Amino acid sequence: MKKILVVDDDKNICELLNIYLKNEGYDTVFAYDGSSAVTVAKKESPDLIILDVMMPVINGWEACKLIRQFSNVPIIMLTALDTLENKVQGLNIGADDYIVKPFEPVEVLARINAHLRREEGKNVKEEEKVVQEVEVDNLKLNMDTYEVTLNGKLVKDLKPKEIQLLHFFMTNKNQVFTREQLLDKVWGYEYFGGTRTVDVHIKSVREKLASSKNKWEIKTIWNVGYKFEVK
Repeated sequence: MKKILVVDDDKNICELLNIYLKNEGYDTVFAYDGSSAVTVAKKESPDLIILDVMMPVINGWEACKLIRQFSNVPIIMLTALDTLENKVQGLNIGADDYIVKPFEPVEVLARINAHLRREEGKNVKEEEKVVQEVEVDNLKLNMDTYEVTLNGKLVKDLKPKEIQLLHFFMTNKNQVFTREQLLDKVWGYEYFGGTRTVDVHIKSVREKLASSKNKWEIKTIWNVGYKFEVK
């Protein structure tokens, strides 16, 4: 469950947002001044912060600056200050969005959902970066350069789609996939060719990577499909 920190000295606004956020399936925590906002943000590690500007102790601008020292969480500023100068100031100190009071709760929810979707997309890309370079025993593959080395030597004649297929296998070791699944995962859902394409590419990869030193193989699972088996 995603956690939202709502910061506003007007408790009626906090209660209103709490109703909408709970109905949307979010967990909510609250702070009622800028200093408490920083403390709660550090303690609770929320997925997103709704931050009022005009608050006691320290204002939202200062709270945003302090939070940015330890967190890149999305911050949506919530304020009655409706000037371009104020909006630019908020964005320049690290806020991600700006909503002017009075507001419609459904708009706040829409902004929250959009920012969290964007964060999830970033996380997926970061995870993809981690596996761009994979190694299984004597076989290394780098998707940034589209290079494959076997026993320390560069394999020069692999085609791009063969490398993509090999990358999928290497990042999903010892799992069985049907030809249809491989078409979906490697060629994409828009590919309208037959499953024979998979067989041809696998045959080619096997031939180009044949070695007596291999402790792995692209194994045929009869009447099912293939798997990248590590011995």
